[in-house]
Amino acid sequence: MPAPIRLRELIRTIRTARTQAEEREMIQKECAAIRSSFREEDNTYRCRNVAKLLYMHMLGYPAHFGQLECLKLIASQKFTDKRIGYLGAMLLLDERQDVHLLMTNCIKNDLNHSTQYVQGLALCTLGCMGSSEMCRDLAGEVEKLLKTSNSYLRKKAALCAVHVIRKVPELMEMFLPATKNLLNEKNHGVLHTSVVLLTEMCERSPDMLAHFRKLVPQLVRILKNLIMSGYSPEHDVSGISDPFLQVRILRLLRILGRNDDDSSEAMNDILAQVATNTETSKNVGNAILYETVLTIMDIKSESGLRVLAINILGRFLLNNDKNIRYVALTSLLKTVQTDHNAVQRHRSTIVDCLKDLDVSIKRRAMELSFALVNGNNVRGMMKELLYFLDSCEPEFKADCASGIFLAAEKYAPSKRWHIDTIMRVLTTAGSYVRDDAVPNLIQLITNSVEMHAYTVQRLYKAILGDYSQQPLVQVASWCIGEYGDLLVSGQCEEEEPIQVTEDEVLDILESVLISNMSASVTRGYALTAIMKLSTRFTCTVNRIKKVVSIYGSSIDVELQQRAVEYNALFKKYDHMRPALLERMPVMEKVTTNGPTEIVQTNGETETAVLETKPPHSGLQPGSQANDLLDLLGGNDITPVIPTAPTSKPASAGGELLDLLGDLNLTGSPVSAPAPQISQPPFLLDGLSSQPLFNDIAAGIPSITAYNKNGLKIDFSFERSNTNPSVTVITIQASNSTELDMTDFVFQAAVPKTFQLQLLSPSSSVIPAFNSGTITQVIKVLNPQKQQLRMRIKLTYNHKGSAMQDLAEVNNFPPQSWQ
Repeated sequence: MPAPIRLRELIRTIRTARTQAEEREMIQKECAAIRSSFREEDNTYRCRNVAKLLYMHMLGYPAHFGQLECLKLIASQKFTDKRIGYLGAMLLLDERQDVHLLMTNCIKNDLNHSTQYVQGLALCTLGCMGSSEMCRDLAGEVEKLLKTSNSYLRKKAALCAVHVIRKVPELMEMFLPATKNLLNEKNHGVLHTSVVLLTEMCERSPDMLAHFRKLVPQLVRILKNLIMSGYSPEHDVSGISDPFLQVRILRLLRILGRNDDDSSEAMNDILAQVATNTETSKNVGNAILYETVLTIMDIKSESGLRVLAINILGRFLLNNDKNIRYVALTSLLKTVQTDHNAVQRHRSTIVDCLKDLDVSIKRRAMELSFALVNGNNVRGMMKELLYFLDSCEPEFKADCASGIFLAAEKYAPSKRWHIDTIMRVLTTAGSYVRDDAVPNLIQLITNSVEMHAYTVQRLYKAILGDYSQQPLVQVASWCIGEYGDLLVSGQCEEEEPIQVTEDEVLDILESVLISNMSASVTRGYALTAIMKLSTRFTCTVNRIKKVVSIYGSSIDVELQQRAVEYNALFKKYDHMRPALLERMPVMEKVTTNGPTEIVQTNGETETAVLETKPPHSGLQPGSQANDLLDLLGGNDITPVIPTAPTSKPASAGGELLDLLGDLNLTGSPVSAPAPQISQPPFLLDGLSSQPLFNDIAAGIPSITAYNKNGLKIDFSFERSNTNPSVTVITIQASNSTELDMTDFVFQAAVPKTFQLQLLSPSSSVIPAFNSGTITQVIKVLNPQKQQLRMRIKLTYNHKGSAMQDLAEVNNFPPQSWQ
């Protein structure tokens, strides 16, 4: 058989291939020749064939058939054969294949070989692909080589020991005695690998970490020698002595000094020396400074040293290298909460990074800028961020707008400034704002009573002829509907009032309705605003009626429903229209932290005392809002009124809900459970003065009203002793899934011939595995003794998702209503 071609010739031939198919053909032809040679047990050219096979493997072609040939080369006595065999084993074998276990004996023999280079090959292979079984068998040989005087073998043995510890952590203590002496070595290679080994041991074992903390002075001394030593050609990189070893030592010091005062104190001085003496003109010096900064920030360092570290990052921001600027911004973002004032000194440089061309730097600069906003600099920072919002790429606008909203809400110096800022955001990037921006701004405007005239005038001017920013148009429509009379009367004192007629205002809202850019939600806002203006304007009511009636046949179901209901208001319930469409009351944000909450600001901590106001007499704002939403176009067919006291009789709710026509449902007034709030008048009140239930209850069977997705709702029944028309239903909610259901809310509605009162539940969390239940009481007044029907709505959170479901209950037992 002729001698196979050499590796160089194969490479040259493959490179002449003009197409992928031609290359594949050459490879297949050569693989066939190599297989034939392997079958003939050709020992002369085995090394050459395996080398060519490795090159093909590097090109991405299959080479698994050469695995056993690698083992034969490792068993050879020739160094050249062993070298290719071990290289092939590292490339073609791994611990998932049982073939690698056949190498164990060969590696063990080679670890005890008389030639250091053969021992080095065995150490490299074991450290690269040794399995846990191999590591257990050969750990003793590795530990012996760690103690040898040969520095070439010691550095390879140290890296191999790192791999052994990763595979079999319980063998860590075996290397402890040998590791202590490694730091006394003068050879930089051994020092470097010993620091890597120490780092691995400290990261994996708290006991080792405590044990090695006493080596901090020795590590400090090694680092100091590196800094103060003169020029050493074999270790010098760009004028710095062995930067790789310096970086490794700094990382080890960071681990040793974390959460330890004594170790941190011992390394403070050397860290200051490294920070001040390292040359920053080359990238090598910047790498060392960056590791120094990370170490200073991670240990319990002195405040002056932390300021020095932040100043280094500030200098990084002025560097021409984009990577260094990005690293600096990322590091400052991590430290801004702990060293806020020090980072604030570099605010102008950080803001300048918003103008960088690199998108990654822009994003980090934007995040850091928002972290720096506080009550003292909010005006200046918002000015810069609004300018950035105006000019940034579309992918930044959503995050930037959200950040401005949050910062403005937290640090706004005045309500006018707050409103102006949010309106500027909506004008600039309205299409990118998050979903809750519109209701939040509406709440802000509603609560700023003295700013109503100014706000509606600004919004009116903002949408003249431009309906592209949908959230802005929605807010403007809502405000014009609420405060259109202030706009027409020209009562604005904050700026020069404009002269607007009622017809001009309606022209704008009608333009919104017919604009192709208006979304369905926006048209709903505009139509409702026009309806509200029927009670605020005097000269254009007939025009409003005409507009509303036109949309009664709209193809948009939402608009059609609103228009039909509004028409009914004009025709059948005109006497109720002024009360229904009166101005929204001030909306109060619900706080969950009690009367006092701690407001954490950037660099400032304030205690904000929240006023606890007595409950209003009459209908609560939240209840009004939900009533109107249910009346004026909510898609939910179950009218649910939240728990809030009301002084109006329950029949009023039913009268209003007659507008829903064939829906034939009535909203039920719901009593509040809190003891400090008086219960609303209700037809079922007064039952507590006597025994509530009679003996009929014992004969009423329970029913399962709902059973889906692991949630089960059971109804049990009792009848009132004093009023046979009253049925008291006790619901029991249980959860058979493996996770709790939280924020559980049960709501119910009944036909208009019934009265319903929903009392407070025993809890809002349903325990998993049926380990507990929630109970809640419903009182139903059925004076006409009609068959009971109920529609229920369930909302809860489960497995991180918000769940909602509707159901009808029509299988009430006759004993519960006859």
